[in-house]
Amino acid sequence: MASKRNVCYEKLATDDYDDVYDGDRRQRYDPRFDYSPKAFDRIPWKSIALAFFLLCLGSLLLFLSVFIFTGHMGGEKAQAYGLLVLGILTFLPGFYETRIAYYSWRGIQGYRFSAIPDY
Repeated sequence: MASKRNVCYEKLATDDYDDVYDGDRRQRYDPRFDYSPKAFDRIPWKSIALAFFLLCLGSLLLFLSVFIFTGHMGGEKAQAYGLLVLGILTFLPGFYETRIAYYSWRGIQGYRFSAIPDY
């Protein structure tokens, strides 16, 4: 049933890596995983603007749904539920990203601008 395949394996070339000696053991160095401090400090302005827009839009939609539910504004309950769902879907990511940007700007430990995806 099972056939034995004759495959000759070879070691990969180590020309792409530099050897780094850490005490008495040898480690591989891979430049792909180098991060410069400037990469952490770059501010993703477009992402922050998008997050702030989503936060404002979500807040507006949530307020409109509350006004429809309480009767201060004309509309049906189905419209209020739709605005409520859309408001939640836009408010949550906007609040999350805006909070990370604010904490990064304030310099709170554990928050960096690199946690915000850049577009």
